[in-house]
Amino acid sequence: MKTITKRITMAILFALSFTSMFGQNQTKQSSETSTERKFSVSTSWLSFANFGEEKTNTHHYELHVGYQLTPKDRIGIKAATWKLFAPMGMPMKEQLKFDEVNFYPGRLRENGLGVTYQRKLWKGLFASVEVLPQLKTYLDENGTKIGNGFKLYTSYHLGYQISFFKDLFYLEPQVHCQYWPIDTNTPQSFKEMDDKWNNYFLFEPNLYIGFKF
Repeated sequence: MKTITKRITMAILFALSFTSMFGQNQTKQSSETSTERKFSVSTSWLSFANFGEEKTNTHHYELHVGYQLTPKDRIGIKAATWKLFAPMGMPMKEQLKFDEVNFYPGRLRENGLGVTYQRKLWKGLFASVEVLPQLKTYLDENGTKIGNGFKLYTSYHLGYQISFFKDLFYLEPQVHCQYWPIDTNTPQSFKEMDDKWNNYFLFEPNLYIGFKF
């Protein structure tokens, strides 16, 4: 990865010489910069947003550890946990109403460890996919465990990476779509709520915050 200044410079050179951004005409300094930080650690802004009324607090935490495989390809591991009070497949306008008629009769805790892949498309523009197998724990309104299940959660992202301080820190504003094709062992009272909605969610805005080393 390069700083914003170096990305702009290389884009100009590309336009003038019709050579690859990562071709043989790069300077030694640029090559060293692109490889000196192979690892990254990031999280979603939601990891810092766990406050407010407990009834609607999702206790969302996630951590991404990435490895820069090539100048354009990054692979990684994702760990995440959250506690849902309503079905994930509700459209955004319904979620923002916080209408308790749509709430679960309890809470759903989901914990997962999965893999990620990000492809750089142009300058800071990227596309990525995240696959997160999850273990589900269902709790009733008294906090008593009433069941376990499994979900295969996937998400598909389009965003832009903005780097700071010589590519040490970065922000990734993005939008993503989520789809969970496998969702097992849901208690009937929770399933009745899930069946009202889809097993996907479209166009959620998000912001990842990270650093490289």
